[in-house]
Amino acid sequence: MNTTLRYLCLIGGTTLLCVRLSAQPAKPALTDDTRAYFDAMRSQFNTNKVAVIDAALKLTPEEADKFWPIYRAYEKELAGVGDRKLELIREFASDYNNNTFTDEKAKVLAEKWLRNLEDRTRLWKKYHRKISKAVSPMRAAQFLQIENQIAIFIDLAIASEVPSLAPGGTAVLPAK
Repeated sequence: MNTTLRYLCLIGGTTLLCVRLSAQPAKPALTDDTRAYFDAMRSQFNTNKVAVIDAALKLTPEEADKFWPIYRAYEKELAGVGDRKLELIREFASDYNNNTFTDEKAKVLAEKWLRNLEDRTRLWKKYHRKISKAVSPMRAAQFLQIENQIAIFIDLAIASEVPSLAPGGTAVLPAK
């Protein structure tokens, strides 16, 4: 198993843990303790993610000086996209748990979910341009490839924990 794949598996495991913790029944708002715990989990996840990116890109010192400040700005913006995704999951979980998931709520949540995906794509485009200009188009492409692979792990972890809707509108838990 190559190093990048090992690191992606590490991130995947961390992601699954974070998703399991955040997929608990929704509450109106996160308590200070819950938010602090979630932020600590995100911090650990981001530390692992930086290690993956660093190992995969193998940046020269000159490239690293240009890349990492851009990456830190990217992560700050990505956190907002992630927070909005978490709120969507919590909103769905609340409706699912309370048997209040209606056609109208499904429509609204689907629109929000698609906007969230668009936000992530816009963010990738924005930072692809920045990294291309500051470092190189090759490094920007490598960055996108790694981000996409990590996003796939995260999305898979979320999909494995969020109940799916069967035909006819009946919610069912995914097969384990």
